Amino acid sequence: MTESSEKISDKNSTKRVKFGFGPHLVLDGYDADVKRLSSLQFVYGFLDKLPEVIGMHKITPPYVFYYDGGDKPEDDGITGFVIIAESHISIHTYPHKKFLTADVYSCKEFDTETAAQTIIETFSVSNFNKRVIRRGKEFPQTEQALDQDRKILA
Repeated sequence: MTESSEKISDKNSTKRVKFGFGPHLVLDGYDADVKRLSSLQFVYGFLDKLPEVIGMHKITPPYVFYYDGGDKPEDDGITGFVIIAESHISIHTYPHKKFLTADVYSCKEFDTETAAQTIIETFSVSNFNKRVIRRGKEFPQTEQALDQDRKILA
């Protein structure tokens, strides 16, 4: 998770501090199920359940919106997001193009493979591109926070 570490001392304690904020999963899905991509209720249900699947905690219900595409009706679709205590999850669907983009961003470690596989299976994605970006490479974390992350990944 981390790029570097150092000891920080104060008069009360010495803590080992490591750096790194957390993972950001970015997934583009192609040849996805058009009915699922088109359904406000389906996208809402997906956003409602994914945080629990990956060990995160919702602080708002999901918000989902239909966009008619404006001047480009073929770009219609659904945008949805859920704010989690650890950051956010978002999705944008393009049913006419059988395409979706999804982001799962967290300040805590999570199983990016489980999250990606859940998205792929939920929307019946046939082909995808996935990246995991390590965010906040210079963000300091104490050993206590790192211990919590290790428990999640165990």
